[in-house]
Amino acid sequence: MGEKSFLGTDFVAQIGIIVKDIDKTAQAFADFFGVDVPPIKWTDEYDKAQTHYKGNPVESRAKLAFFKMENIQIELIEPDENPSTWREFLEDHGEGGVHHIAFIVNGMKQIVASMENENMPLVQKGGEYDGGRYAYMDSFGQLKVILELLEND
Repeated sequence: MGEKSFLGTDFVAQIGIIVKDIDKTAQAFADFFGVDVPPIKWTDEYDKAQTHYKGNPVESRAKLAFFKMENIQIELIEPDENPSTWREFLEDHGEGGVHHIAFIVNGMKQIVASMENENMPLVQKGGEYDGGRYAYMDSFGQLKVILELLEND
């Protein structure tokens, strides 16, 4: 990792994949890897998640399933009908595409600012999980994929 790395890490924590039917796709992944289907859970509602998309508060939610592999987590995401980066990706690219690559970072505010200065704007953010927050950065123009920043307390 170079000195000028925006993220301060080169450890890939997760790959997120957009799907239309999470139950069917999670079962297919489980069958393929010979594991149990993980719990499928809805993201939190706005009052807890504080989800913002393109700078505005949104009610968007998604069903998530996480496959914990030895070296990486695969996240399946089925978006609801509300505006979100997930819904936009599904409508623009269809299902099965890699929506994001996630990195665990420290100092998210500074990293977001640095990336925005390099024309990689914040697209969606929230406190999606207990003890942490996420931010999706629109790095598609440069890197051909969205980067997700995960910061844990």
